[in-house]
Amino acid sequence: MLMFQFLYFLVQSSKLILMSICFLAAWAFIFLVGWTLWLVVRDSVASAKRLHKIPCTNCQFFTGNYFLKCTVHPTWALTEEATNCSDFCPQTKAL
Repeated sequence: MLMFQFLYFLVQSSKLILMSICFLAAWAFIFLVGWTLWLVVRDSVASAKRLHKIPCTNCQFFTGNYFLKCTVHPTWALTEEATNCSDFCPQTKAL
């Protein structure tokens, strides 16, 4: 009888320990998912800010053509290398 009581105590103790471990693991998983989402959003916003600084679409030499985007620097056009383009000339609006 004493042996069964001891086994019952062990089973109940192991249930409590396993429930605690699963509870902590679930919250750790939720925390990691949230942290990963935060990092993705932060990096996406930083990337979007960098890409919005590219002045190509407002340049006089930008053609808008898929094959030749820029007549001066066709390989740089619409890339991060074009952010500080020395040949940038703002478009003049025709009246």
